[in-house]
Amino acid sequence: MSSISLRQIKKSFASLTILQSVDMEIETGEFIVILGPSGCGKSTLLNVIAGLDDCDAGKIVIDGKDVSGLEPSQRGLAMVFQSYALFPAMTVRRNLSFGMEIAGTPKQTIAEKVAWVAKLLQIEALLDRKPSQLSGGQRQRVAIGRALVRSSSICLFDEPLSNLDAKLRAETRVELKQLHETLRSTMIYVTHDQIEAMTMADRVAVMHKGKVEQFAHPQLVYEKPASLFVAGFVGSPAMNFLEGRLDGNGNFVTGQIAIDVSLYEFSEPPQDSEVVLGVRCEDIAVVEGTAPNSVPANLAFTELLGADALGWFDSFGQRLSARLSIQTARTVGKNVALSFNISKASIFSKESGLRL
Repeated sequence: MSSISLRQIKKSFASLTILQSVDMEIETGEFIVILGPSGCGKSTLLNVIAGLDDCDAGKIVIDGKDVSGLEPSQRGLAMVFQSYALFPAMTVRRNLSFGMEIAGTPKQTIAEKVAWVAKLLQIEALLDRKPSQLSGGQRQRVAIGRALVRSSSICLFDEPLSNLDAKLRAETRVELKQLHETLRSTMIYVTHDQIEAMTMADRVAVMHKGKVEQFAHPQLVYEKPASLFVAGFVGSPAMNFLEGRLDGNGNFVTGQIAIDVSLYEFSEPPQDSEVVLGVRCEDIAVVEGTAPNSVPANLAFTELLGADALGWFDSFGQRLSARLSIQTARTVGKNVALSFNISKASIFSKESGLRL
């Protein structure tokens, strides 16, 4: 198992800057998910770690050794691609063994490793089939197996589940997490799917415009996002936002409404300033119109989700979502008031977008 240190990594293509001074310290045996929207630089960062792209500046250090100038084959990494990248003319067995054959690995060792990974991934019955005879999930298992037979201490995954249907993605997600718990290899996994990030990662690195906005445990990212971007990107539905200001007396003021935010834990003493109040849908309650610290709202529509529902409301020109019980969703009126759980809210500077 290996640790990875990324130090001031920068990468540009012509005049387009892709990575802006990325710093990350990845501990031995961690499952790290790099999360972000398309174009944020997450796949480029993975390619730089793998050596498929050279970084323009900075260092990649694996177990204390600077590997920035080494070829991909010299970095001791294994990689699973989004497109599977299997050899179509070879059987599953040959796909698994081919890399070891090229490296001159003894036949007995190759046979043992192929048997081990086939049993681990439950693809023993598929060894004599070709990729065209496999389902998407089976092809992905073979691609993962080809990476594992290299016995690398670091495995890189570039959106490996994006080509699978929803049910198969959920099943394979569980299998990958169980695989990590079995092998305890250091794994770096790139995705734009926040469910994958929240359920699989030891820590999540949320990227935006070539920078890491937050690198923390997934629950901390969800509960205490470091910026407006993270708050809006992580969570489904996205965090609710209300623009207003802090009046210096412990109140958030929006429109003619003052909401007591004295229970909020500021990272530094707040000033009288323009801010954005962020609240998750499960931390909003429908209350009587005269309740303190509430805002008036009009019900736009409800979504029944089975076990519960989402109510969508308009308040001060903003669209807000609140998680409701099925009974409440059926009886809620058109004109209501919404109360916020300030102890679980987030307050951001409107100017910088950073958490206060």
